[in-house]
Amino acid sequence: MPVINQRKNCFLCENKMNYLDYKDIQLMHRFMSPHAKILGKKRTGTCSTHQKVVARALKRARHMALMPFVPSL
Repeated sequence: MPVINQRKNCFLCENKMNYLDYKDIQLMHRFMSPHAKILGKKRTGTCSTHQKVVARALKRARHMALMPFVPSL
C-alpha cells in the first residue's frame, strides 16, 4: 500500500542554506506558481523557518524589479 501523506523534505534544510539570495532568480522560480504567486509551504515542502526566508527574498526581488508582480503574458 503506497504512502499517500508522505512529508516532503525542506530543500533549504537539505542543502544547509540559511540565506536565500534574492538575486538567484533560477532558484526562486522553484517557489513561485506560473501566475507569479508565492507557493505555500505545503506545496513546496519547506519548513516554517525557511518559508519566511523564501517569502522575504521573493518580495525583495519583486521590489528590485528582478521578479514580476504579475505574470507575463
